[in-house]
Amino acid sequence: MALPVVHPGEQAVQRKAQEGGPGWGSPMFGPEIPLGFHPFIRAQQMLIIGAADDAGAVWSTIVTGRPGFARPVDDRTLAIDALPAPGDPLRHAFDEERAIGVLALHPQTQRRIRANGVAVRDGDGLRMRTEQVLGNCPKYLQNRVITGPAEAAPPGKARTGKELSEGQRRRVEEADTFFIASRAPGQGADSSHRGGMPGFVTVAGPRTLRWPDYAGNQFYMTLGNLHLDPACGLLFLDWERGHTLQLTGTGRIDWDPRSAAAYPGAQRVVEFTVDAVVEIDNASPLRWELQDYSRFNPPVA
Repeated sequence: MALPVVHPGEQAVQRKAQEGGPGWGSPMFGPEIPLGFHPFIRAQQMLIIGAADDAGAVWSTIVTGRPGFARPVDDRTLAIDALPAPGDPLRHAFDEERAIGVLALHPQTQRRIRANGVAVRDGDGLRMRTEQVLGNCPKYLQNRVITGPAEAAPPGKARTGKELSEGQRRRVEEADTFFIASRAPGQGADSSHRGGMPGFVTVAGPRTLRWPDYAGNQFYMTLGNLHLDPACGLLFLDWERGHTLQLTGTGRIDWDPRSAAAYPGAQRVVEFTVDAVVEIDNASPLRWELQDYSRFNPPVA
C-alpha cells in the first residue's frame, strides 16, 4: 500500500492553522527504516500500536518484550515478537493484513520514532511493511525509567463499557500522557503521543474528553487524519501498575480561540466522544518511575 505524495487532511489543517507549506507533513518521509534507527528500535521494550478493528473502530494499545523483540529485518520490514494482551480489541485484528501505526518511544531519553504501514500476524507476533518512517521531537514526553518487569499476575479479563466510570474519569484527569491512534481513507494508520502536566486532559462528562493541542512540528499527522475521518482511539497507561484504559470514539478539532484560551499554551482544542471503553489490569509487565516532567509542558489552568 503505497501512500500518496500528498495528505489532503494535513494540508487542510496547515492552511487553517496558517502553518507549514506545500508538501510539508507526512509526504516528506520515505518508507525505508534508516540504519541509524535500527539500534534504537532493537533497544525498545514496548511499542504503542494503532489500528482499526473489523467494525472500523480505531484503537491504541501496547505490546512489550525484551530488548530485541522489535527489530528491522530489512530496510522496510519490522518484526515484532508480541501481540496485544488477551481481550484487547486488537488482539486478533492482524489475523488479516491491515494498516498499522507504530510508535517507539524511550521515555528515559525522551526520544521517539514513528512508523506507519501494514502488518499481519506472524506466529505469536506481527510482521510489518513500512510506508512512512520518521523521528519525532521530544516535546511533552515525560522522563520515566523502567524499574523492572513485574512478577505479577497475568493480564486480567477485559472490562468493557460505553462510558467512563468514576474511577476511569480520575485516571484520565490525573494522566500526564496518553496515546492516540488515527487513520484516514487512503492515508493509512498512525500512532502518536500527547503529553502535558497532570490535568491537561479535561473530562467534560462520562463520554466527553477535551485536551489542548500544543505547538508541535506542524506536520499535523493526527489532526490531518481526524479532518478526513474522525474515528480515533486513545490509550491511557498506568505506568506504575501496567493497567491499560482504552477508549475508541471520534475526535473533533475545536478551532474557536475562546476554547483554546481556557488551556495555557493551547493553539486549539480537540474534543473526543467516547463510543466504547476497554480496561485490562496487568496488560503490560513493565513498571515505570517518573523522574521529571517535560520542560516543554505548559502549566494547567
